[in-house]
Amino acid sequence: MTNDIQYNISLRPYNTFAVNAYCKEFIKIDQETQLPYLFKDLFFSRNFFVIGGGSNVLFTKDYDGLIILMANKGIQHFIEGNYIYVTAKAGEIWNDLVWYCIDHDFAGLENMALIPGTVGASPVQNIGAYGTELMHVFHSCQAFDTLTGEFTTFKNSDCKFTYRDSIFKSEHKGRFIITSVTYKLGLKQKINTTYGSINNELSNRKIANPGIRDVAEVVSAIRVEKLPDPSTIGNAGSFFKNPIIDIKEFKILQEQHSSIVYFPVNDQQVKLAAGWLIETCGWKGKVDGNVAVWKNQALVITNPGSASGLEIYTTSSKIINDVYKKFGIVLEREVNIL
Repeated sequence: MTNDIQYNISLRPYNTFAVNAYCKEFIKIDQETQLPYLFKDLFFSRNFFVIGGGSNVLFTKDYDGLIILMANKGIQHFIEGNYIYVTAKAGEIWNDLVWYCIDHDFAGLENMALIPGTVGASPVQNIGAYGTELMHVFHSCQAFDTLTGEFTTFKNSDCKFTYRDSIFKSEHKGRFIITSVTYKLGLKQKINTTYGSINNELSNRKIANPGIRDVAEVVSAIRVEKLPDPSTIGNAGSFFKNPIIDIKEFKILQEQHSSIVYFPVNDQQVKLAAGWLIETCGWKGKVDGNVAVWKNQALVITNPGSASGLEIYTTSSKIINDVYKKFGIVLEREVNIL
């Protein structure tokens, strides 16, 4: 196994910010059976970090440890009762899984088309978009325990999913390496077009009775319009979480800012649009040294060319400070900071 370890590797090709940090050690995992060997050789007793597509990490400095790239592949499915169970390896590109399901006429993932990253990251982040969240289609995942050296299975209830969060980001952060994920999709299709932008685009395309392929194509088109392509402009998609506040606090803010953009969560909470908060503070399209906020979506911080991870982090701190000064809201970064 030690023969598979590479040393002093540039991480520029492995993070969508295209930040040129280096790691002390690097290994590509094509088969999950490699992980027990890493455990046996005591690699998990030292610093390590797992990446997939590199779309949710910001390297602010060189990494003094082992970077593990999950690159195992494979998708399969079976039908039982009224449900379809789709299992994908952690290294599969998320959007490839979405289109695998669409090509097989399996509904449930289409609203999350074109989300960057790999399957393995999906339950860690509890990814979601346009009215759909992973927690509603997640069945189970297999994960390797770096403390015991054993594989284990997590069911939906084990993961303690909340908005953009899970047990893998909180109490078990850094402990488990997800190797595959199983999704539970209904045989009876339910089309979700609750987000206005989806309906507007469907209307523009004169699609009155959309199918899952129509929804996926529309969502993809909206994302392409709003978000820069990481292959040409370094970015990690949405840099901040949409803050959730209680209804009383929201009412006070709404009195002060009548046009504030929000989404009801329940009777007690409201989700604010972080992009609106940032844009209102004047950051949309703003250039800050080597860093820029995307012109079409204030949630996205970009590296137009030569920005360092530390510079990107510094810009994000300025945005957090400005939003707090104006609204009293503390934005939380969605990306992992290393």
